[in-house]
Amino acid sequence: MAATGMTTETTAYKTWLEKYPKEYYDEPDPEDRVLQFPPMYRVIGILFEMYKDSPDVFAIGGGFILYDETNGNRRVAPDFLIVFDVDAVYIRENLPNYLMWEIGKPPHFVMEVASQSTAANDLGHKRELYERLGVQEYWRFDHKDGEHYGQPLAGERLVDGVYEPYEILVDEDGSLRGYSELLDMVFYWDGHEFDVLDPETGLTLHRITIAEARAQAAETRAEESEARERALLEEIARLRQQRQ
Repeated sequence: MAATGMTTETTAYKTWLEKYPKEYYDEPDPEDRVLQFPPMYRVIGILFEMYKDSPDVFAIGGGFILYDETNGNRRVAPDFLIVFDVDAVYIRENLPNYLMWEIGKPPHFVMEVASQSTAANDLGHKRELYERLGVQEYWRFDHKDGEHYGQPLAGERLVDGVYEPYEILVDEDGSLRGYSELLDMVFYWDGHEFDVLDPETGLTLHRITIAEARAQAAETRAEESEARERALLEEIARLRQQRQ
């Protein structure tokens, strides 16, 4: 499915790039990228794996969102983004960055992973920019248990142009869960590892699909039901023998 407003050739982008060469909008990596990379790789790995084979879903970690065709320096670098109903193959093969005027829409979903050098920007300028651009959900994950963001896990959804926070649930063991309405999945943090869960079954979605998770849960329920039925029949047979 092609994205709205997307050209079939890259001529427009190449012309734009000649006007705004790559070095004009390059952004240096965070100073503490070495510490940020492991948890960020975990997030990117799970979410990318879930969407990499979907031809109408573009998901990527790294790179820029460029949102002003007249100014190559107006760009932002999210840690991970997802956009639906686009030609994902076209974007991967023709656009080295996310050009909103080519794709025709902002990303639907963005997640940032905390680091000391980027936290203030993630909570301030980036949040305001994503809100203004129309990113439907903005999530933040702080693997340092909230040291940088003030909370380990936070999600917001766009309501009438303004971000409103999702409720983050705390389990008895202190683990956190936040439900993404857009993705229909639960982000989970137990203080050690980030994961993504199916909201219906509670099963991890790491490297499996929601359909597979629910099929697995249904199979487990069927096996448990059969085991209870066998146990009941055995108990009935035992009672009958006692009466004889």
